[in-house]
Amino acid sequence: MTLEAQPLGPALAAARKAGWTTLDLDLDGVRSKAELMRRLGETLRVPEWFGGNWDALADALIDLSWLPAAPGRLLAVTSWRGYERARPGDWETLREILEEAADFWARDDEGPPTPLTVLLADGPAADRRGPRPPRRGPRRD
Repeated sequence: MTLEAQPLGPALAAARKAGWTTLDLDLDGVRSKAELMRRLGETLRVPEWFGGNWDALADALIDLSWLPAAPGRLLAVTSWRGYERARPGDWETLREILEEAADFWARDDEGPPTPLTVLLADGPAADRRGPRPPRRGPRRD
């Protein structure tokens, strides 16, 4: 699987129509790994055990048990190019973890797969359609 930039509106509309859980990771202004982990934690609505490091993120993305049951999940990453430029190594690590998680959910051996699709939105976060979810106050660390 590869992550390629795509328009956001049509993907969100299709995911919502299919009953998928949609999550919007807005990286506008994020320039540090600590801020990235905080945003990821808020967006994914992770449980208290989330450690805010690459391994904890990988673990969280292959669990997702705290999210509502759904036929699929769409994680839309918006305003990501600034972080990609500011932290290219961390960006590559994040992409690898997201790809591994999407691949994991595509091959779930315990029943029908519950897809996790990651979309790098090609355009500003303002292109979102619909309400935003509420926010809560291989190379890894």
